[in-house]
Amino acid sequence: MENLLSEDMFKHVQELLTVYGLKVIAALAIFIIGKMIARAIKSGIARGMTKAKSDPILISFTTNMIYAALLAFIIIAALGQLGIQTTSFIAILGAAGLAIGLALQGSLSNFAAGVLMIIFRPFKQGDFIEGAGVSGIVEEVHIFNTVLRTGDNKTIIIPNDGLMSGNIINYSSKPTRRLDLVIGIGYDDDIKKAKAVLEELLNSDERILKDPAPTLGLLELADSSVNFAVRPWVKSADYWAVHFDLLERIKLRFDDESISIPYPQQDIHLHSKSCEK
Repeated sequence: MENLLSEDMFKHVQELLTVYGLKVIAALAIFIIGKMIARAIKSGIARGMTKAKSDPILISFTTNMIYAALLAFIIIAALGQLGIQTTSFIAILGAAGLAIGLALQGSLSNFAAGVLMIIFRPFKQGDFIEGAGVSGIVEEVHIFNTVLRTGDNKTIIIPNDGLMSGNIINYSSKPTRRLDLVIGIGYDDDIKKAKAVLEELLNSDERILKDPAPTLGLLELADSSVNFAVRPWVKSADYWAVHFDLLERIKLRFDDESISIPYPQQDIHLHSKSCEK
């Protein structure tokens, strides 16, 4: 009796393997080969866009989206080979996608913001930007977030919707930038002499552009200083180097010329009052 049951079970398993074994092998082959083809297509599109000198952010975003769509098509084809009704499966996925979409409205808004950033391109990879209350160099734009690198080498991950919903300041979009410095001297110092020294320092630095010409003028008569507006134009790449060097050179030159740079101060007058007894 046991031998008969074993023979029946073996025949049943053999029939299942005969019916479904080839389907399983075919489904695995579709998935593996399809995945290899999807990767090849992704690499080919990336190479083509690179040759066309497209923005690296656009290349990464586009190829990842195409690869995800191809992978979804391959999975559906493999399931169809197994005999699963893909029409019903797609309908179930659509209903599940709707429910998930309602639950993840924030993620969908981040995805939409990422698409808008790719279309309108307010910045590109390597730009120094300020947005969502932080600043840094753009490294990558993903489907849902943007990755920045700060000057001290920290990584900041910003949701795309948070970045696109506010102001974005791109410090790298223009080839030149203007330094806005305020240099104060004492009320007892010679204004003409101080202005001549500042002009000489601006003209002696080759990194400061001649066109547009630097702006140098008396800005205000402040409480404890006479302030000059010093506004030279430089290449964007030279901004901070010129900023640091120019301030140092102004201080050293003012010291040599005995021109004071006052700090906030307040005069206190004491009045004595005699008391009669």
